[in-house]
Amino acid sequence: MNNPNLRIIGVSYKKASATQRGRFGLDLFCSKQLLNEAKEKGIESIVINSTCNRVEIYALFHNSKTLISLLCKYSKASKKDFKKFGYKLKNDNAIKHIFNVGTGLDSQILGDFEIIAQMRKSFKLSKSYGLINPYFDRLFNSVTQASKKIKNETKLSSGATSVSYAAVRYILDNVENLKEKKILLFGAGKIGRNTCENLIKHTSNKQITLINRSEDKAKVIAGKFKLIVKNISEISNEIKKTDILIVATAASHPTITHKQITGSNKLLILDLSVPKNVDENLKNNPKIDLLDLDYLSNITDLNLSNRKKYIPDAQQIINDVKNDFFDWVETRKYAATVNALKNKLKKIQSNKINILKKKSPNLDEENVNEMGDYLIQKITNQVANHLKESKEFEHELKSVKTIFQINTNE
Repeated sequence: MNNPNLRIIGVSYKKASATQRGRFGLDLFCSKQLLNEAKEKGIESIVINSTCNRVEIYALFHNSKTLISLLCKYSKASKKDFKKFGYKLKNDNAIKHIFNVGTGLDSQILGDFEIIAQMRKSFKLSKSYGLINPYFDRLFNSVTQASKKIKNETKLSSGATSVSYAAVRYILDNVENLKEKKILLFGAGKIGRNTCENLIKHTSNKQITLINRSEDKAKVIAGKFKLIVKNISEISNEIKKTDILIVATAASHPTITHKQITGSNKLLILDLSVPKNVDENLKNNPKIDLLDLDYLSNITDLNLSNRKKYIPDAQQIINDVKNDFFDWVETRKYAATVNALKNKLKKIQSNKINILKKKSPNLDEENVNEMGDYLIQKITNQVANHLKESKEFEHELKSVKTIFQINTNE
């Protein structure tokens, strides 16, 4: 616990394009396989964060090479790819990075709070595999706490804060006579649902059709937003009739190719998927404007300069929560010893009271216990404060154990 060996390896939008990031992507099946092997290798705690903008592994382990090997084994990337696009962080730098990622400060669109929900989901998956120890539990709960405080106490998330909104913003700014245009949304995952919501919220278009591999899932979302639902077998026919195609599928290969594009009408395609789910060769079609996630994320956001004003406030919140976490880590170093001391003193107190009761049947046991509890608390607090402030912590801790004959595994 004193030296947790916290490691991070990953790739993100900062160095890798959507296509390059896509090679590192891990779906649920591959993530589970990776977690199983990590457990076999004796990795104590590990969380996989695979999103549109980044793929990262957070782990308590003594080296990064094993983590890189695991990532490359279960994704489509190679170690050569990682060397070119990846990064490694450890200990304090790793903690700083996790807080910045979880609070949206490191997001491609500043203030994107969707990331913390994705991190929590990944955390729960690792926990179900028994791969979260108390240190990781406290760390990720602290990141969640910081994210909530920033969202509630600052305006860092004001304006466009997600890829789905950026897509809708692009449509609003660049498509004329939007009310008359037909919009087809392919994919009903989280980004698809958020795009639906933003389309309804920010446009008055009534010609929105939704297609998903699971038609039942599409109907649930369509019912909420009053959209038209079509079966996936009709996708080519629907694309013929549409003006704007938004692709938010989560496949490992292109779901939209020239096979589905059979019409001759002008078509705007927004690919919000990672890896890209629209065949890039469609850019050669003069009738098609194809935009991907990276392009949309780099659109000048009118609210960006305003949100940047709240970065110092967000960083202060992070520092406060992070310091609380570090205090907890320090306390953990001597908590077992102090608790063992308290239990030992309690036992001495109990034995002494039993002796006194035999000698004095009318003993006021309640008052004696109260006085004893007070003295025990006073002694243990003084020991804890002394250890906390000691410049020779290990030596002092050993002395306390020796003096009071305390045996712990710390």
